[in-house]
Amino acid sequence: MILTGTRLFTRMATLDRAFLTRLQERDPEALRLTVEQNARPLYRAARAMGFPHPEAEELVQDVFATFLETLDRFEGRSKVSTWLFGILHRKSLERHRNTLRDEAHDPIDAIFESCFDARGSWLHPPLELDRLAASSEAREAIQTCLDGLPVLQRQVFVLREIGQHDPAEVCNILGRSLTHVGVLFHRARARLRQCLEARGWGPPS
Repeated sequence: MILTGTRLFTRMATLDRAFLTRLQERDPEALRLTVEQNARPLYRAARAMGFPHPEAEELVQDVFATFLETLDRFEGRSKVSTWLFGILHRKSLERHRNTLRDEAHDPIDAIFESCFDARGSWLHPPLELDRLAASSEAREAIQTCLDGLPVLQRQVFVLREIGQHDPAEVCNILGRSLTHVGVLFHRARARLRQCLEARGWGPPS
C-alpha cells in the first residue's frame, strides 16, 4: 500500500526502510515530499549564511541535485534533513573556501572573559538574542552582524538557531566534535552580542 500526504511524511520522519527504498528508486511522490518539506529551511539557512537571493536559490538547487546523485549511498542512518543540511554545509564551504578560517584561538574569547567581574558575575547583562529578533529592525542588525561571523561560527549558529538542529545533528552535518561545535556556537553568540552592542542594541545602562 502506497502512503501519501501526512501519513507518508510522518513515516518519512523516522526514515523507514520502505520510504528510503522509494527515494533511492527516485519515486516522484517521495522526492516531491522531500523537496517540499526541506526547500524552504535550506533556503533560509543559505540566506542566513550570507548568500544573496539568486545565489541562495542556486545553492539549494545544487543541494538537491547532489542529493539525487548520492542517494544510493544514503543508508538512512540520519534524517533526510540532516543529510541535506550536510550537503548545504559542504557546498557553502566550497563557495567560501577563500575566506574560510578556523583559528584555534579566537580573540573573542578574551573579550568575552572581560564581561565578568572577579566573582564571575556579568558586568552588564548580555543581550537576549531571541527576544531581540522579534523586532524587524533588530533582525536586520542581526543579519548584518551574522554576515560578519567567521564561516564555521556562522554555519553552527545558523544550524542551531535557524535550522533548529540539535547539537548531535550539527556535529553530524559538520563532521566536528560536540566540544568543537559548542565552542563555535559560544563564540558566534559572543561575537553577535559584541556586534549588536556596537550598533546600539546593547542592554540598558
